[in-house]
Amino acid sequence: MVTALYLAHLNPVTTAHTQIIEELINDADKVMVLPVIFRDGQREINSKSFPFNFELRKKMLESIFDKKIKISDGYCFYAPFKKYMPPLLSPKSWQLRKQILKDVNDEYFSYTGDKAEGYMLKLYRLKPKIGERKILSASSVKEKLYDSVKTSNSNWKDDVPTQVAKIIDDNWEIVEKFANSEDLTTRVAGMKFPKEGWSK
Repeated sequence: MVTALYLAHLNPVTTAHTQIIEELINDADKVMVLPVIFRDGQREINSKSFPFNFELRKKMLESIFDKKIKISDGYCFYAPFKKYMPPLLSPKSWQLRKQILKDVNDEYFSYTGDKAEGYMLKLYRLKPKIGERKILSASSVKEKLYDSVKTSNSNWKDDVPTQVAKIIDDNWEIVEKFANSEDLTTRVAGMKFPKEGWSK
């Protein structure tokens, strides 16, 4: 049995994400998808870069794949996030690896479309396979979502599965909430973190 691990923001789930997951379903016996989560205690931190919480992203994935994949909450950072730095040297970063692998009992590999990320996954012994990077990014879809609040342009629906579009429509207040807000995100060592919870 071989498990494919897919660690990603998935915020929101796009057609590119679904293509990747479908490829993994064909390549592995089991697919485990791990949407990244940022928490302060038990409270999830959401922001303009990370608007949809874990439960909504899980719902998006289940609406498409049902029981074909396992969705795990193991890719979770706990505030203060600065304790995960520097990568490899921080004990917290190795604790994160244990969380990621908590439900993996077989052979496994992790998927990435990014060579730099693949290098980090290799250093953490997560056995990366580097795939072809998809053109469509979740960031560009988010920009379209936020633009649509101001311009009523709805072509963002072209970039997400129909089921995901419905979930976003049903939770449109989240898009409206973050559309006009400042993006309180910090980038450290190539990774994006919410500014809230970086240090306490």
